[in-house]
Amino acid sequence: MIDDSGDRKDGVKTAHAGHQWLGRYGKTDNGVVTVTTVWADERLYYPVDAVPYTPAKHFAKGKSDPGFRTKLAIGADLAVQARKAGFVFRAVAADSAYGDQDGFRGELSEAGLPFVMALKPRHGTWAYGADAYTPVDAARALAWDGPEDPGDWTPVTRTFRDGRTETWRAADATLGWWGPDGFTRLVVATADPGTLPDKATWYLATNLPCPGGPREADSPHPAASLAEVVRIYGIRHWTEQSYKQVKDELGWADFQVRSDLAIRRHQALVNCAFTFCWAAWFAEHPPQHDAAPQPGPGGGERGRRRRRTTAAGAVLAAGAARDPRLAFPLDRAAALVAGMVQGAPAPAAASPDQLGRGRLRPAPLHPELTDYRYRG
Repeated sequence: MIDDSGDRKDGVKTAHAGHQWLGRYGKTDNGVVTVTTVWADERLYYPVDAVPYTPAKHFAKGKSDPGFRTKLAIGADLAVQARKAGFVFRAVAADSAYGDQDGFRGELSEAGLPFVMALKPRHGTWAYGADAYTPVDAARALAWDGPEDPGDWTPVTRTFRDGRTETWRAADATLGWWGPDGFTRLVVATADPGTLPDKATWYLATNLPCPGGPREADSPHPAASLAEVVRIYGIRHWTEQSYKQVKDELGWADFQVRSDLAIRRHQALVNCAFTFCWAAWFAEHPPQHDAAPQPGPGGGERGRRRRRTTAAGAVLAAGAARDPRLAFPLDRAAALVAGMVQGAPAPAAASPDQLGRGRLRPAPLHPELTDYRYRG
């Protein structure tokens, strides 16, 4: 799962800081944004990697500088790196901030990666004027005459984290050259095909072929039914849960450092702490290898913050997959620590030392407030 997360940071001397959109607060403000990848299934989720995004103002030539990378470019690179590192995943999942970008989907396709990503209902313009054609128009063109005569719609069951289930409907729609037989499928999933409610309808783009379609035989990816496409995107909501935990419980944004390397080290330490929390959880709750419920949609990182009301044990998934290479997070700790002690791969970003020449440095803390004594 690819996403990005922003946190407020005052001042202009912190690496990667800039006036930009911070989804956690739902507004544009001064802060640091980090692109992240998270591995997940219905039972378990844990961080894979994190790379801070550096705004264009930190580069001599702005966006035209060779060292500048967009959040989309960082996210695509992280997905490729995850596969090279040995992670096995059915598909790359992301919300519409990434799914709406044709270039981003194209980069994943060129890298041979499957994806399931959300689109905005009004994404793109496939015709002119009054005939403008969008994903929601494609969904409305599908046949539906009620539950007794569903037409083009297939029932799919969504199971939420609290155990409740809902019967949704899903269908392959046609939009321009997108369709069940095309390279990109447009899958619509909704609680009500008749009204397509905004908060209970997903418009999903995927390059996983349709079962029995002409692309199935030649595709490098196994075919995915409508139910599987919906299931994969439902798992994506774990990334919102992981953000709540690393931020509200583990102090992701509570760093008081300024350099690029120090920020990356702090983030790596938080991710290590996340994996160790899983170890403590499994020590007290041995895996049962039972199928666990899917997480349901929530406000999450891109909406307003919600006060935690769940019990501490209830926010974690109920079981663990059998193969440690695929789903046990402790083997990630060594890799995270190794990355923490290496040099930061972003020399083009201005550091506090570069930005603060001529500025007085704060005096060191009094020795009684530290674990060591200053010398000389």
